[in-house]
Amino acid sequence: MNRLQHAGRPECRQHPQVYRPWGSYETLVLDGRFQVKRIIVTPGGELSLQMHHHRAEHWVVVSGTAEVTNGDVTRLYTENQSTYIPVGTRHRLKNPGVI
Repeated sequence: MNRLQHAGRPECRQHPQVYRPWGSYETLVLDGRFQVKRIIVTPGGELSLQMHHHRAEHWVVVSGTAEVTNGDVTRLYTENQSTYIPVGTRHRLKNPGVI
């Protein structure tokens, strides 16, 4: 651990898994220009409606079903499907459970 701290590794400054009322997330890669997170949303859980002024997002469903609000459109995505959320677009992620 001391070597990691001395090297300034981010693993020493942040918890690998963060828990929220809707589920949890884990930062897998944190680089100067991008970040990769694994987000787990419990069945029936949903993230708040969000909008970012300085970043776009690309979401890929790894397993299960995701209900994604992207601007004025809400649709379901299943395993191996993805969506792009442009800068300044209101968006939300929800796990509708088994459909």
